[in-house]
Amino acid sequence: MLNVFRLTNANLWLQSADKLDSHGEWVKDINEVGNTNVQFPIIADPDRKVAFLYDMIDQRDLDNIAEKGIPFTIRAVFIIDPAKKIRLTMLYPASTGRNSAEVLRVIDALQTADKKGIATPIDWTVGEDVIVPPSVSTEDAKKKFGEVRELKPYLRYTKA
Repeated sequence: MLNVFRLTNANLWLQSADKLDSHGEWVKDINEVGNTNVQFPIIADPDRKVAFLYDMIDQRDLDNIAEKGIPFTIRAVFIIDPAKKIRLTMLYPASTGRNSAEVLRVIDALQTADKKGIATPIDWTVGEDVIVPPSVSTEDAKKKFGEVRELKPYLRYTKA
């Protein structure tokens, strides 16, 4: 099942290199196989305009465009914040499935960092300790967060 519906302040859309008339059947298939109900827009991009704008073209296909014709698009995930700034780009070869758990983890981390003024460590998930940015003094961090664990002057952890 897709978990994208738990996101807050997110605009979701899917880009497809297929023509618009194929989307209805595709969405039915996604809903059936994923036991879900897709309710976000799918952008038809058969001429690859969006794909070229967002660098979603496989370089091997570009190198062989005369032989293969229109290039194949790679799988990409863009996280764009409410201010319309791209905060993260994940690119996958067309042959490789995306990791939806990682996409959701990153969104949680970005939203927490923006809300709390912190950073998140590697493999962080909701509920785990966060990092106090180096720009915040330890004294100010203790006022803001309470307990601060200092491993190094530049690596201090606290609870979010």
